[in-house]
Amino acid sequence: MNMKNSAITLVGVWLLFEEVLFTVNQIEQAVVTRLGEPVRVIKNPGLHLRVPFIETVVFFDKRLLSVELSALEITLGDKRRIMVDAFGRYVITDPLKFYQAVGSEKGVLNRLNPVVLGSLSSVLGGVDLSSLLSDARISAMNKIRDAVNLAARRFGIQVVDVRIRRTDLPPQNSEAICKRMISEREREARELRAKGFEIAQIIKSTADKENSIAISEANTKVQTYIADGEREANRIYEEAYSKDKAFFAFFCSLEAYREAFNRKNTTFVVSPKSEFFDVMKGTMH
Repeated sequence: MNMKNSAITLVGVWLLFEEVLFTVNQIEQAVVTRLGEPVRVIKNPGLHLRVPFIETVVFFDKRLLSVELSALEITLGDKRRIMVDAFGRYVITDPLKFYQAVGSEKGVLNRLNPVVLGSLSSVLGGVDLSSLLSDARISAMNKIRDAVNLAARRFGIQVVDVRIRRTDLPPQNSEAICKRMISEREREARELRAKGFEIAQIIKSTADKENSIAISEANTKVQTYIADGEREANRIYEEAYSKDKAFFAFFCSLEAYREAFNRKNTTFVVSPKSEFFDVMKGTMH
């Protein structure tokens, strides 16, 4: 029974120490509240005491924290409208103010978002798009950071940086630009097709012309070769005729017979006394 009581006592003491003692590590700071009201701030790491069951400890991070801001449509100084997607980095410098004004790190967005977006609208409203896309953007972002930091002091935080992650055109502008780009590409395609068709016609016309010239020149050469051949044949015939007129006449008759009798289903109506049959009759001189 004594051992059982001792164990219960040890457990009770351990639970009491758990409620009384708490640890704040190197990356934390804390606000101790008593029945919901803050009573002290602890920034030094180590082991600390609290009144059990009455005091509660709320811990906050000492490190650099980030907050994702809502996208905002802004009209720039040159009247162009863009969508801005930004984020901020901050440090909790006064845990008590932070606890009273914000409550927790999850509530930072609700506090910082309108401040940052208001500063974005104010500063970027005097900047044109070309400046925003150049090195001049750094100066504009520093102005936004300083304005946000000034307003955020009442929340117990220091805004270290505000940056634009991305800028886009509003959806309606993007759609209009896409349609215009599609229209321009279609126009360019039509122009390229028309130019290609024109070049194709020129090439075809040139090829047809060159082909006609080549055929005409070839025909001329053929006719020249035929004429030369006929002249040479006539010269040979004349030379042969001058050497032996009887043989030449005999040869010409044989050629005539071959041409005539080689034709199938041919009927001749010739007088038996015709000179055509002199060779056959042996009466050719």
